[in-house]
Amino acid sequence: MKIKIKSRLLASAILLGSAFNAVAEEQTILNASYDIARELFAAYNPIFAEHWQEKTGNTIEIKQSHAGSSAQARSILQGMPVDVVTFNQVTDVQILHDRGKLIPEDWKKLLSNQSSPYFSTTAFLVRKGNPKNIQDWGDLAKVDVASVFPNPKTSGNGRYTYLAALGYAQKTFGKESTDQQDAFLKQFLANVAVFDTGGRGATTSFVERKIGDVLITFESEVNNIRQQYGADQYEVVVPKTSILAEFPVAVVQKNAERNGTTAVSNEYLNYLYSEKAQRLLAGFNYRVHNETVKAEFSDTFPEVELLTVEQIVGDWDSAMKTLFASGAKLDQLQRR
Repeated sequence: MKIKIKSRLLASAILLGSAFNAVAEEQTILNASYDIARELFAAYNPIFAEHWQEKTGNTIEIKQSHAGSSAQARSILQGMPVDVVTFNQVTDVQILHDRGKLIPEDWKKLLSNQSSPYFSTTAFLVRKGNPKNIQDWGDLAKVDVASVFPNPKTSGNGRYTYLAALGYAQKTFGKESTDQQDAFLKQFLANVAVFDTGGRGATTSFVERKIGDVLITFESEVNNIRQQYGADQYEVVVPKTSILAEFPVAVVQKNAERNGTTAVSNEYLNYLYSEKAQRLLAGFNYRVHNETVKAEFSDTFPEVELLTVEQIVGDWDSAMKTLFASGAKLDQLQRR
C-alpha cells in the first residue's frame, strides 16, 4: 500500500513539475503598431521583458508589426493574430470593436487618459536655415512652399495633419467662414509634393529623396529625425496652435484569450504608464502624463495650444464621414 501511495505521489509531483515548466516556458506576444514606432518599441520591449521576468519569473518574446495604423486594423480584422495594438488614432482601435468585436465597447475606459499612455502634436521639420521662413500653418499655403506628409486616406498621421490645418483655418478665419477655410486648405493641399502612404515613407521622401521644403508629421518624429540625421541639417518648428494627437492602446481580447496571453498583454500596456516607461517615451520626444517625468523634460516641449478632434470636427466618426470618406471634403478640395 505504501509503495502505491509513494508511486502516486511521485506521479503527481512529475505532473505538477511538467505543468510548472509549461507555465514557465517563454510566451510570445505580437504588438501591431504605427509605422514610425519601430525604434520606440525596439527600446521598450527589452525593458518590459525585464519587468515581466522580475514580476513573474517568466520570459517573454515580443514581436512587432509596423505599418499605417489603418492598414494594421484591416489586417487584424482579416485574421492577423495580434495580442495588443499601440496605434496613433482612436478610430483604428474602435473599428476592432465595431466590425470585429475583438475588443470591448468600453476599451477607452480600461486604462488611464482614455487608454492613451502618451501623446504628441503635429509639427514641422525644415531644412537648415529654414529657407522659406516657415513658422506657422499659414506659411504652408504660400505658392512657393512644397510640403510632404502622409496621405490622410491611408494614414492616421496624415489625418492629424489635415485636422490640424483645419483647426488653424477655423481659428484664423472663424468657424463660420467656410469659404476662406476651403481656399486655405485647397492651396495647402495643392502644395503637397508627395503623399506617402505612411509617416515613415514621408520621412524617407523628405530626408533621403530630398523632396519638399517642409515635412509635416508628429512632433516626436521631427525631433527624432533631427537627432538622427543631424541637428546642423534640420530645424524643428512647432506651430503655436496644433492638434492633440493621442496614441491609444488596447488588448485585442479575443486574440489574447485564444493565444493564452491575456495577463502579459494587459501588463504590457499597463507598464507604459510606469515612470520608467514614461521616461523612455519622453526620451523619444513623446509628451507624457507622469508629472515627475513632465517636470524633468519641461524644456523639451514648447507651449502649444492643443486643439482636440472634438473641438475641430465634433468627433472621429464625423471626421471620417465628412472629411476623409470617398467623395467627402478632402476629395472635393483636391478636385477643384
